Amino acid sequence: MSKTSDSNYYLTGQLLVAMPSMGDNRFDKAVILVCVHDEKGAMGLVLNSEMQDVDFAELMEQLELTSEYPGEPEDIMDLPVMKGGPVEEARGFLLHSNDFEQSDTVTVRDDYKVSGSVDALREVLRGKGPDKMMFILGYSGWGPGQLDQELTSNAWLTVEPDSELIFETDPRAMWEKAIKRLGISPSALSSHSGQA
Repeated sequence: MSKTSDSNYYLTGQLLVAMPSMGDNRFDKAVILVCVHDEKGAMGLVLNSEMQDVDFAELMEQLELTSEYPGEPEDIMDLPVMKGGPVEEARGFLLHSNDFEQSDTVTVRDDYKVSGSVDALREVLRGKGPDKMMFILGYSGWGPGQLDQELTSNAWLTVEPDSELIFETDPRAMWEKAIKRLGISPSALSSHSGQA
């Protein structure tokens, strides 16, 4: 993953907010952080789809990682597990604030980075992880020109992200809050879905 310099065209670091008229149930009311968008395609992480049947503590146990967290262990072991998309659903990503870096860490934008190694999780469990973070399984991917076509077809709105929206907003409220940031009423958007 590399950040593109053509910020006028590519959406690396932006949020995609699904339009009600999208038609793909997998992305119903999805809010996606675009981690990479260039001529080769795009990759992003859905931020507002919590996996109800996956437990972070159980995942760490499967990876044979134990918590050495200096505070209350349940503070970190209660971390929700988000569903980042339908691609490679067993692959984990740590989306986090810019105060943490591993050898595999990729800068999405100045404020956010993504780490994908077990070493990153090990540091988190030792209490040496980032200040703000989200654990995500799987990702969303688009082939060359595919996301661009979806944008032309009005499947997505784009929103400038911030730490409060990403890390401090209840996932169930994120889509509506992101829409409101554009000065649009979500109810008005729903009633006019399908019209550009």
